[in-house]
Amino acid sequence: MFKLLICFIAGIGAGLGTGFAGMSAAAVISPMLITFLGLPAYEAVGIALASDVLASAVSAYTYGKNKNLDIKNGLVMMAAVLLFTLVGSWTASRVPNATMGNFSVFMTLLLGIKFILKPVMTTREAMDQASGRKRIIQSVISGMIVGFICGFIGAGGGMMMLLILTSILGYELKTAVGTSVFIMSFTAFTGAVSHFAIDGMPDLWCLVFCVASTLLWARIAARFANKASAITLNRATGVVLVVLGTAILVC
Repeated sequence: MFKLLICFIAGIGAGLGTGFAGMSAAAVISPMLITFLGLPAYEAVGIALASDVLASAVSAYTYGKNKNLDIKNGLVMMAAVLLFTLVGSWTASRVPNATMGNFSVFMTLLLGIKFILKPVMTTREAMDQASGRKRIIQSVISGMIVGFICGFIGAGGGMMMLLILTSILGYELKTAVGTSVFIMSFTAFTGAVSHFAIDGMPDLWCLVFCVASTLLWARIAARFANKASAITLNRATGVVLVVLGTAILVC
């Protein structure tokens, strides 16, 4: 029962973070499974990445249905992210548990504060004016960095992607989140498969509970986010990230 409760709570945080901000579920699920259930870090990251797959996919579907998804440019970044997720996952299997740590937690907090204090108010029209060639080059380089981080610590990939899409590639927030979760559904699948192939299958009950809870709450958050105004979405995203980041640090 305690295991079910921890996995359900972790799924709430992960699902809200995914649906609102395209955040990797591992930023929430991994530290909770490690802290409260005593799972090895590598196994916890694998479960978190597996939870990300369906949650990100259903979020991407919701954003795409509302025309807030850039598949064409997202595919370019995704190719680089997928390759370097494998590199990062292999590297992570060679380092001690303690090394896989707090990077994503601080990024979650800082990005949450950023959305509250300095909202992303870029319009779709302004976004479409950017040079296609420049965006492709930036997407490849950014994808390499994001992929390695996602595979190495299983967290931070979604946050890095959201930051890059809004701050460097100039996406408006809804399209940035939609594109981020679209990419994360594939990177999470790649990362989860490589983790399980290297380390074996994880605790089955933890896996099932985390996947189900994350999927439910990601769907709820994505539906709300696509109906909200830009300023409301910025503030909601910021609050969710700050709360999650603070809760993880306290744990």
